[in-house]
Amino acid sequence: MSAISTVIGPSREADAVPRVPALPSRREMLRLRALARFARLTRWEFWPSWAVYLPLMPYLLWLALRHRGLGVCTHANPAIPFGGIVGESKWAILQLLPQGWVVPTAYLPPAPPRRRAETLERIVRERGWAWPIILKPDVGQRGAGVRRIASPDAARAYFQEQPMGGAVLAQQLHPGPFEAGVFFYRLPGETRGRILSITDKRFPVVRGDGRSTVRTLVWRHPRYRAQAEVLLEQLGARAETVPAEGEAVAIGHIGNHCRGTMFLDGAHLITPALEAAVSAIASEAHGFFFGRFDVRYSDPAEFAAGRGFQVVELNGLSSESTNMYDPGHGYWQGQRILRSQWRIAYRIGAEVLARGSGVQSTSRGE
Repeated sequence: MSAISTVIGPSREADAVPRVPALPSRREMLRLRALARFARLTRWEFWPSWAVYLPLMPYLLWLALRHRGLGVCTHANPAIPFGGIVGESKWAILQLLPQGWVVPTAYLPPAPPRRRAETLERIVRERGWAWPIILKPDVGQRGAGVRRIASPDAARAYFQEQPMGGAVLAQQLHPGPFEAGVFFYRLPGETRGRILSITDKRFPVVRGDGRSTVRTLVWRHPRYRAQAEVLLEQLGARAETVPAEGEAVAIGHIGNHCRGTMFLDGAHLITPALEAAVSAIASEAHGFFFGRFDVRYSDPAEFAAGRGFQVVELNGLSSESTNMYDPGHGYWQGQRILRSQWRIAYRIGAEVLARGSGVQSTSRGE
C-alpha cells in the first residue's frame, strides 16, 4: 500500500553545524546483525509469505470442495476482474467509489519518461496540488514502486526508472498523520456490511541522541533492525545524518508492513458510525462485496464518527486482514484471522453465483 507519514519534530537538514557521528564498532555491528537475523527467524510477522500461507492451503482446498470450485472466491467482487486476486487496476477500482471520499488521484498512462513528467507537472499545476505527491504503479502489490516525490526533478528520476512501464497513479499527499486498513465485507442481499477488522498503522520513527547517525539508530532499535535494509534504502543519504538529541525522525513512509510500518490490531477503532460510513461508501461500488480500504485521516474523533477520512486505495480478494501482523498476535492467531477472511470470501462468492449476480444486477439496495 500506499500512504506517507510525516517527519516528526523539527527538521535539522539545514543545520549549519555538522555533527561528527559516533560510529558503532565492527563487533557491535556483528552483534546487531545477529540480533536482526534472530528477530526475523523468531517473530513470524517477518517471515516470508510462503511460510504464512502454506498452512492455509489445506483449508482453502476444503473451502473449494465445500463450495464446489477453487475459483468460487473470485466471484466475491463481480466489479473487479477475478475479484481482485491478481493484476487488478487500482485506478479502475477507485473509480467505483464516490470520489468525494477518495484522495485526489490522476492516471498517467504508459508514455516516454519526459512526456509523463510534463503531464504530471501540468496536473499538479492545474489542480493546485503541492509537492510532495505520491507516485505508484497502477498495478502492484505490497507497496512496490510507491514513492513520495518531493519535486519535478524527483518525478523525472522516478519515470526514468521505468521508461515505458505500466500506468502510474499520482496522488495528492494526504496530511494524515494517521493511516488505517479497514477490512470490510457485505453479504449479497444485505443492505449494510460489516467491518471485519481495522489495522492501526504506525510508521517507524527514531529519536536522535546527538551522536549517532540515523543508520546507527535503526540498527540499534530492537524492531527496526529486523527490516534495516529496507528502511535504510528508503532513507538514502538521510541515513548518514546525525539528528539532534531528542529529535524524532520518520524513517518509513509507506503504509506497508514489508516496508517497515508496524501493524496493530485496531479493533478499538471500530464504531457503529464508522461502520455505517464505510458501508455507505462501499454500497456505491456496485459489484464490490469484500476487501480492504486503506484510508488516511487527521482526527481520531472524526474518524470514529465516520467523517474526515479519505480512501488511498481499495484492495479486493488479495487484500489481507492485516491486523493479523500485530506483534502481540501469535502465529496461530494470525492463521485463524486468515481463515476467517477466506471463509467469508468463499461464502460471498458462492452467494453471488447462486444469485447470478453481476455488476449490473448488484444494486445499491440489494
